[in-house]
Amino acid sequence: MSFNEDQLHRIQEKLQHLLKQYAVVQKENQKLKEELEQIKQKTSIHQQNVDDLKQQVGVLKLNAGEMSESDKKEFEKKINSYLKEIDRCIALLGE
Repeated sequence: MSFNEDQLHRIQEKLQHLLKQYAVVQKENQKLKEELEQIKQKTSIHQQNVDDLKQQVGVLKLNAGEMSESDKKEFEKKINSYLKEIDRCIALLGE
């Protein structure tokens, strides 16, 4: 085998090795992307649960009469924003 053939053979081997490593990295990257998507979904669900619990705490405080004036105003703002959103949805349905 000549020197050039020997070098070409080593380059081909290195290229094959790099291609195998690239395939492994691609699979790992895809797996990580899937894991990230699952974590995002779980985080979204947990955040929704937290928001729901905060609303329940607000309602319970209101019913118990334990809300401060600033909490009452904030609660009224939320209710008003919900009502506006409901009105907007009704208007869209009427079109």
